[in-house]
Amino acid sequence: MGKTTAEKIFEAHLVEEPFPGTKVLKLDVVLCHEITTPIAIDDLIRRGKDRVFDPSRIKAVIDHVTPSKDSKTATQAKILRDWARRHAIRDFFDIGANGVCHALFPEKGFIRPGNTVIMGDSHTCTHGAFGAFAAGIGTTDLEVGILKGVCAFRQPKTIKFNVTGTLPKGVYAKDVILHIIGKIGVNGATDRVMEFHGDTISAMTMESRMTLCNMAIEAGGTSGICQPDATTVEFLWPFIQEEFASKEAALAEYSKWAADADAEYDQVIEIDVATLQPISTFGYKPDQVKFVADLPDTPLDQVYLGSCTNGRLEDLRIAAHVLKGKRIAPTVRGILSPATPKIYQEALHEGLIDIFMEAGFCITNPTCGACLGMSNGVLAEGEVCASTTNRNFMGRMGKGGMVHLMSPATAAASAIEGKIADPRKYL
Repeated sequence: MGKTTAEKIFEAHLVEEPFPGTKVLKLDVVLCHEITTPIAIDDLIRRGKDRVFDPSRIKAVIDHVTPSKDSKTATQAKILRDWARRHAIRDFFDIGANGVCHALFPEKGFIRPGNTVIMGDSHTCTHGAFGAFAAGIGTTDLEVGILKGVCAFRQPKTIKFNVTGTLPKGVYAKDVILHIIGKIGVNGATDRVMEFHGDTISAMTMESRMTLCNMAIEAGGTSGICQPDATTVEFLWPFIQEEFASKEAALAEYSKWAADADAEYDQVIEIDVATLQPISTFGYKPDQVKFVADLPDTPLDQVYLGSCTNGRLEDLRIAAHVLKGKRIAPTVRGILSPATPKIYQEALHEGLIDIFMEAGFCITNPTCGACLGMSNGVLAEGEVCASTTNRNFMGRMGKGGMVHLMSPATAAASAIEGKIADPRKYL
């Protein structure tokens, strides 16, 4: 019997199985940020275990509230900063070098096919786009990961999503994943790996695949996984070219993590994107979705472009294409947060920042702040935001605020019209 990608990774990283079905895995990468990691650091100190298993395999960033907005967030940042210096963690990204974690770490080449990756952050599933097993974990597991370089998991079953067809005009990876979540529900992949296959996925860029995997958690998924291929190798080549004689050699090595043709799945779900349209959420759950064309007029107070879901250069290019030569509605606040300094700089060099500013957008530094209602774009009670983020729970971007999730193109069109709008007329 063949194996899924997750089964191959679990088998290769297995340290022990202390209880039937509970697998202790060796970790390749432990990711940290200043919201969840300081709690783990403080507890390790209290226990007299202020150590790290391998500073070269720990990557840390201050990204959720940056620069700090008050004494509390400054203290959180200081705890992480002091810890990183104390343990000589080379890959620590502080103010000026920092970016949104799930955009920054892949950009630095830290994630490889076949890796095991953990972080105290639910959207760690993003990194499965590289053919890795990446999962968000709680504080205790994070402490063990930092201290021992291992993590225990119940081996998840896998759902295969066979995504086929050419994406229509105005439809992007964000629309695909919102459609899938709408189809299976917010609990549809609970304790499951979502493994993506099909010609639609093969045609996607790594940026789009990261968007897809980023929202696996919104369907309850432990991880989202794409199959490593030539696109994966091309993205990673600047970081791996000393390891392989050629790109073909790298592809041959990484392909061993691809699922076998006769792998056994918990479910196989077919998704045809040929007739898909731009999508937006309309309620307080990510599975409450409709085609934008079927939504009633929905006035907006704010439009937000950014986050670990859609703050990459590809996303900024798409939104700028819609906005070029236009102004956003006078009733709307437009906010753009490029996900990393490199993305910000490249957008600046390409003239994208000029397009956004001429359209009336405020440009902020890379930060997660608005996405979770902590800084740089918090909503007032009763306000409505069209957002390229990943979560629309009640109060997510501010107490009493309403968030509609959508693609960068749809968000840009909505900014122009001051209400949720179909981007296809602008493309």
